[in-house]
Amino acid sequence: MPSVQPIKKKTAPTVPATPTPPTGSVDTAFLRTLVGYNARRASLAVIEVFMERMAVYGLKVVDFSVLSLMAHNPGITSRQLCATLDVLPPNLVGLIAALERRGLIERRPHPSDGRALGLHLTPAGMDLTAQAEQTAADLEMDATGRLTAAERKTLIRLLQKVYSRG
Repeated sequence: MPSVQPIKKKTAPTVPATPTPPTGSVDTAFLRTLVGYNARRASLAVIEVFMERMAVYGLKVVDFSVLSLMAHNPGITSRQLCATLDVLPPNLVGLIAALERRGLIERRPHPSDGRALGLHLTPAGMDLTAQAEQTAADLEMDATGRLTAAERKTLIRLLQKVYSRG
């Protein structure tokens, strides 16, 4: 009678556990070399406070940008706003309508283009925009308080070089 060998169970190879870094010592060295990572982290820090401070005016980031552009460019067209802010026209339509319903802006015939409408701030829009711009300026100083005036100016210039097309 042939001898029967016991069947040996196969055991799964042991896989070393992935080491988890101790709390507080995550290595971000590579990420910190990336412009995008640093720009995003700085943006998040500023935008969070910006949104809190603009909430009293009922403004989001893009609302503020549109009103500010209108304040400094009376009669600006929707097309110009879209191009300047990289906003798609359908997205701007609702925003303009909402600002108009709030009594902050009005549309007037464009002086040189009969097909276009110029966008203008109403007196209420001018007041609100002036207050919001002062709030934004104060926020910028708070957010960049660890920078010298020269460093702040350099940072802005360098960031503009990254996103400018011309």
